[in-house]
Amino acid sequence: MPESFHLKPVIKPLGKHHDRAAFDCGVEALQHYIREQAGQDMQRKIAATFVLVGDTSAAIVGYYTLSSTSVNIVELPEQVARKLPRYPMMPATLIGRLAVGRHYQGRGYGKFLLADALRRCLIATEQVGSVAVIVDAKDDKAKAFYEHFQFIPLVNYSHRLFLPMVVIEDYFTR
Repeated sequence: MPESFHLKPVIKPLGKHHDRAAFDCGVEALQHYIREQAGQDMQRKIAATFVLVGDTSAAIVGYYTLSSTSVNIVELPEQVARKLPRYPMMPATLIGRLAVGRHYQGRGYGKFLLADALRRCLIATEQVGSVAVIVDAKDDKAKAFYEHFQFIPLVNYSHRLFLPMVVIEDYFTR
């Protein structure tokens, strides 16, 4: 758990009481999403948004989104694809966005959010199939962040990465 939190950090589904307008991560697209689009996407069942807050705070420290997706088997590296059935498309889970507020960056909150997202993705596989978690890294810094946690670029995509569910399962069963 990151050290700089005065209260126990908790991750909860985005609610109307969370202060989305004040969220500032330094990336306009991620700020716009949480401020303007996240609530609508949740209502429409397009994406589930989870926010990191202190126990009693409405201030958002960070957030991530989850939704279903699929990946073409030819986009997976051969060593991964050969272990899967030869269906053309494989079910996966998308972490569509992950952001940490500017004042909290560099303190481990991104790792905390990613770990929670991966745990939720793994638990969901008990009810909905998913062979991997997919992310779209916004830039080289984000790509390096995900690669640090063993995410692998998809074939022909430098910034679309995946992490096989078997690796995620290993993370949580060690």
